[in-house]
Amino acid sequence: MLDVTITKLYIKAGKERSIERHHPWVFSGAIQRTEGELNDGKIVEVIGSKGKHLGFGHYQNGSIVVRLLSFDGKIPDADFFKERIQSAWNLRKSLGLAAGNETTIFRLVHGEGDFLPGLIIDYYSGNAIIQCHSIGMYCDIDLIKNALISVIGSDLKSVYMKCTGTLPKDFTGYSGDSYLYGSAETPIVAKEHGNQFYIDWIHGQKTGFFIDQRENRLLLGRYSNGKKVLNTFCYSGGFSVYALNNNATLVHSLDSSQKAIDLTDQNIELGKFESTRHQSFVADTMDFIKDLKEDYDIIILDPPAFAKHRSAKHNAVQGYKRLNAHAIRQIKPGGIIFTFSCSQVVEKELFTNTIIAAAIEAKRSVRILEQLHQPADHPINANHPEGEYLKGLVIQVD
Repeated sequence: MLDVTITKLYIKAGKERSIERHHPWVFSGAIQRTEGELNDGKIVEVIGSKGKHLGFGHYQNGSIVVRLLSFDGKIPDADFFKERIQSAWNLRKSLGLAAGNETTIFRLVHGEGDFLPGLIIDYYSGNAIIQCHSIGMYCDIDLIKNALISVIGSDLKSVYMKCTGTLPKDFTGYSGDSYLYGSAETPIVAKEHGNQFYIDWIHGQKTGFFIDQRENRLLLGRYSNGKKVLNTFCYSGGFSVYALNNNATLVHSLDSSQKAIDLTDQNIELGKFESTRHQSFVADTMDFIKDLKEDYDIIILDPPAFAKHRSAKHNAVQGYKRLNAHAIRQIKPGGIIFTFSCSQVVEKELFTNTIIAAAIEAKRSVRILEQLHQPADHPINANHPEGEYLKGLVIQVD
């Protein structure tokens, strides 16, 4: 139950504007004064400099001190979480995901994009995997679990909490990753546009899969017929499986992690593809693409985030430029490159300009064929443009 007494945070004059536009973050520098005790994870009321109620949200000491959940005067409670998760579920149903047979992998709750900042829930064939990125969401984990049970009903097989690595390092109150409801033997087999993958949310990265590339993998499939494909930073081989299922003649999967290559090989085996059409390599991508031994038609560059904070932005841009310049130099004339950035601090325009700069450095002409994005189950709150983190381009190199 929520505390009856709620701490009040008063905002400095002139700092209310973004909150009044329903931006969900309140920064520490905007706070004028407080009334009451401040405890990480607790609900606080945010009040304007002239006494106007602005919203309720989770408090957490740091740069972002409040993640706002409601702006309508209602204190977030069990009904609040049920309504928000029901809304998120309804959206996924309307997208053909929640009741799909060909796709049983999707993101059910995407933080600010589903008006639940600090909360991620991924869904794999009836299993909901929760990641809390704020202490407040962890404190409300029972309300979230109960809302999932109520909304999904008998189709829900399990709820697994996986917050190791997503909560603040100095937070000592986490009880550890565990099942909150039901259980499942991992890995399970789940489907994405009919393509099968092993999913292990207990031992895998993130919640077990990189769901945000689903529609971009589908697009790659359309380009892959009769082509030779190099999939770098492949993790569990998502792009590789799509290419093989769409008649690529040869697919090479590359990752610096042996564990990732093992996952890829398992998914290749699951798909029963001819062994002559696929080969895996454990190697550093930057080194590998400096001198390619194969005349690939398509290269996929999907690196992990080069920058998670603005302080690393310049180095990240230089990293993207070097990586793409190597690929642009090496690919055959007429070749296609799928290139991505998941660094939130590298904006879409900057990423595009970086790829253009890489082409100039490589002394090759390129054409932009497609501009890529995160899918609809990773929605962007219109009042929180920072939620647009995944961007990509499909370019042809002359």
